[in-house]
Amino acid sequence: QVQLVESGGGLVQAGGSLRLSCAASGRSFSSYVMGWFRQAPGKEREFVAAITWSGGSTYYVDSVKGRFTIARDNAKNTVYLQMNSLKHEDTAVYFCNAGGYRGTYVPYNYWGQGTQVTVSS
Repeated sequence: QVQLVESGGGLVQAGGSLRLSCAASGRSFSSYVMGWFRQAPGKEREFVAAITWSGGSTYYVDSVKGRFTIARDNAKNTVYLQMNSLKHEDTAVYFCNAGGYRGTYVPYNYWGQGTQVTVSS
């Protein structure tokens, strides 16, 4: 079992930055691939980024490549999402997930409550 709590969302102007954090509790945090997803109003939840247990491999959706960076600190049981050059279309509720990777990220049923990111244009 893993419990996830996101923080760091807020209101920012286009071009600005935010850093999201996801604190995990429970055992074996370091054994999971960790991912970030987002869901905008009226849209399906979409994959944003993922990072392997060692941090050696990261994966991003094309729309955030070069702007977002995912990182993790296994000693602190925390995963981060640094978001730079934010755009209005990045506005969404952002969710943390613990999962696996089998050629593509596989989300397990471990989700945080989400944190709202609003980018004003």
